[in-house]
Amino acid sequence: MLIFGIVMVLPFIWMVSASFKVESDVFKYPIEWIPSTWNAIENYTQVWFGKFPFSLYYWNSIKVAVITTVLSALFSSMAAYGFTKMKFKGRDVLFLIVLSTYMIPHQATLVPQFLIYRWVGLFDSHLGLVLLSSFSVLGTFLLRQFFMSISNEFIESAKIDGAGHFTTFTRIVMPLMRPAIATYAILRFIWTWNDYQNPLIFIRSETKITLQLGLAKFSDLSGVYYSLIMAGAVSAILPLLIIFIIGQKQVIEGLSSGGVKG
Repeated sequence: MLIFGIVMVLPFIWMVSASFKVESDVFKYPIEWIPSTWNAIENYTQVWFGKFPFSLYYWNSIKVAVITTVLSALFSSMAAYGFTKMKFKGRDVLFLIVLSTYMIPHQATLVPQFLIYRWVGLFDSHLGLVLLSSFSVLGTFLLRQFFMSISNEFIESAKIDGAGHFTTFTRIVMPLMRPAIATYAILRFIWTWNDYQNPLIFIRSETKITLQLGLAKFSDLSGVYYSLIMAGAVSAILPLLIIFIIGQKQVIEGLSSGGVKG
């Protein structure tokens, strides 16, 4: 496992190393993992303060990813609670209908979404990007599996004490499912941060594009300068590493709790 782990991390190490080098040393063979000539300050300065405003792209991506993650985790957990702990006629059939929509390829719904967004005025706005990913069938399904592991005795005890569904959900279920919700939130943040297709289709203004589109534009301009491209890629991946390092404990707890029922 250690050997496979080293093999998997080598491309990332090479990317970081290349971002510190002068252009002529990027493809030098044998590979210089530690640059003989350092050019890190110049590379990152050109990326962040060059022709493309990376700071603006960063802010756009952070804003969209954070709001989308919060709303998606909230809506998915509420839907999962409703499909597991609330009893109403046709609940299981309705869940199967919702789950079946996940089999529809996202590309098949792009044209209707595009037309609807143009009609309601959400085209070329960050609000439109947020709404696209705030309602997740996969998130509802994943959290539902975790919610099923909560004993109904907790719900019944709260009901006896006079608590309604809102109180039960916020004060009993949410604290118990914190690792699972945190796991999904981290995954949702990563998916939204790396999303390229939706911003490409639904964003037109230069000041509203996200980091992934900005990085693509930067790569088109700096196609022959791989040291700059690697510097941009390192800048783009750093938030994901930080999020995972901070939340890795919750991810492990969430995966562990999902593997044991009862």
